[in-house]
Amino acid sequence: MVSVIPVSVNEDNYAYLVQTNAATKECVAVDVCEPDKIVAAAEKLGWKITGILTVIIFTITATITFIRDNTLTALFLSQTHHHLDHSGGNTDLVSGLAPQHTPVYGGDDRIPALTTKLNDRAVFTLGDLSITPLHTACHTRGSISYFVTSKNSTDKVVFTGDTLFIAGCGRFFEGTAQEMHTSLNEILGALPDDTKVYCGHEYTASNLRFAAAIEPGNADVKAKLEWANATKVTVPSTIGEEKKLNPFMRVDVASVKKSADVGEDPVAVMGKLREMKNSFK
Repeated sequence: MVSVIPVSVNEDNYAYLVQTNAATKECVAVDVCEPDKIVAAAEKLGWKITGILTVIIFTITATITFIRDNTLTALFLSQTHHHLDHSGGNTDLVSGLAPQHTPVYGGDDRIPALTTKLNDRAVFTLGDLSITPLHTACHTRGSISYFVTSKNSTDKVVFTGDTLFIAGCGRFFEGTAQEMHTSLNEILGALPDDTKVYCGHEYTASNLRFAAAIEPGNADVKAKLEWANATKVTVPSTIGEEKKLNPFMRVDVASVKKSADVGEDPVAVMGKLREMKNSFK
C-alpha cells in the first residue's frame, strides 16, 4: 500500500510523510514545514531518524538536526510549488546539512535549494514508489502535482498542493481560468476515480459551504459538509468524490453553469466561479 501520514503545520497547511520502503522504513516528505512536528510524526511511526535531511519551515530561527540512532531514514523533499508556506526556509536548513543527502524535487526554479527540476510526466522512482510529476499550472506557473503508485499494491494517491483542494481549487495567482480548467478537469480529472487526493490546506468546510451555495440541491455536498464540520483532518478525498462535489470540477454541469450565469463555456464558468469564491463569506 501507499502509506501516507498527514501532518498539520502552520495554521492550516498540510505536510505529508509517505513511506517509500516498508523494510527499510524510508519515507518521502512532501511540502514540509515545522520540522519538530515532522520528527514527532516519524518517531510515533517508528521511522527512525538520524538526521533531518530535508524539511521546509515557514520562518527559520535555527538550523536543527536530530540524532536518534544509527538507522538512517531518508526524508526526501518533494515540492508542489514555490510559495513560502510550502518551501520557505529550504536554503538555510539545507546549508546546515550534507547537501548530497538533501535532494529537493520540484517544477519551479524559484523553489529554494532546488536540486532536481522535474519535467511533466517524467516518471521517477523512490523505493517501492513510482512517481509521476504532473504540471498543473495556474496557482503558480511551476505547480506540480505528484501521482504516486506502489509496486506492492493497487493504491493510487496524488499530492495536489494548492491546485486542487477538497471541494475547491487555488487562486489563479499566475495563471488563467483556461489553465485551471486544464489542470483540474483534463489532467487531474483524468486520473482513476479511486485516486486519493492529498491537498496543501485544510479549507474543506469553507469550500463546501461555497459548493452548497452553488449547488444547493447537491446531496453529496450536503453530506460532505456535515461530515467536514465534525472532522478535524479531512484529507484524503478521491478524484471520483471531487467530481461529485467540487464545483470547479463540475463546470459542465447544468446546475453549476446556472449559478455562474455566464453561458455554456466551461472555461468562462471556471473563471466566474473563482471570482465568486474570492468574495464568498
